[in-house]
Amino acid sequence: MKVKNLTVCLGLMLCASPAAHAALNLFACEPEWAALAQEIGGDEVKVTSATQAMQDPHYIEARPSLIAGVRKADLVVCTGAQLEIGWLPALLNKANNPAVLPGKDGFFEASAFVQRLDVPTSVDRAQGDVHPQGNPHIQMNPHNIPLVAKALAQRMALVDREQAARYTGGLQDFLQRWDVAMQGWDTRAQPLRGKRTVAYHKSWAYLNAWLGLVELATLEPVPGVPPTATHLSDILAQLEASGGADFIIYAPYQSPKPGQWLADRTKIPLVMLPMTVGGSASTETLFGLFNDILNQLLGVK
Repeated sequence: MKVKNLTVCLGLMLCASPAAHAALNLFACEPEWAALAQEIGGDEVKVTSATQAMQDPHYIEARPSLIAGVRKADLVVCTGAQLEIGWLPALLNKANNPAVLPGKDGFFEASAFVQRLDVPTSVDRAQGDVHPQGNPHIQMNPHNIPLVAKALAQRMALVDREQAARYTGGLQDFLQRWDVAMQGWDTRAQPLRGKRTVAYHKSWAYLNAWLGLVELATLEPVPGVPPTATHLSDILAQLEASGGADFIIYAPYQSPKPGQWLADRTKIPLVMLPMTVGGSASTETLFGLFNDILNQLLGVK
């Protein structure tokens, strides 16, 4: 009986001898990068996102759960361009994980791999919440996503060398599917070129560049300052004098009231556009995000 038990134990040990590979722990600051990492890595990646679609990524509390997520992360992936300046430094400091600090292989800044728009020549407080390194909302142009994907896959392979081939293969599969989707989006988007918009915040520079939208005004008098009655009245007068706009656009985490006030007086459609994945059944993936944006804008009558 002892010999039999010993044989069973040895058999189990031999079967289990190749150590099970631990999934790469990836902490994403925003859902779009969590979704992209999952596309590349699949089951090899365990992803945590600090924010979700209904939150403004500028303003997040450094909660204990997020600190714990950074502490056990192998790779931290954020937009950068100071989008997370109000909360990420506190997370990194409190997590005490040297491997994921800026400058280390374990820290990845997505905006470093695309051409940033709206980079100011000078910055002062009178300009409001202006990002010195440029507009950080790079995820709103689908042509930026492959640039980030290629760099992210390389970084994942560097941090997790055992699964480098898996990340390379996942990247190629994603890029093939993305290229097909992007060709379709570009074709569908043609009727939107030259459409005029009013936006709540300077969130849509990359979307405007992709679709050829013309942004006439923002509801915020300066970035980060809530709309005022005086400023809204000024926009109303501007629109009445210039022939109006095609859309008033705001994000899910922004108040619809200022835009609705303007829409009621101008009859311009008010459209809530997603800024990231999640928040609805149709935007659970990066592919769904851009499908939904086009469906909404093209569906406006």
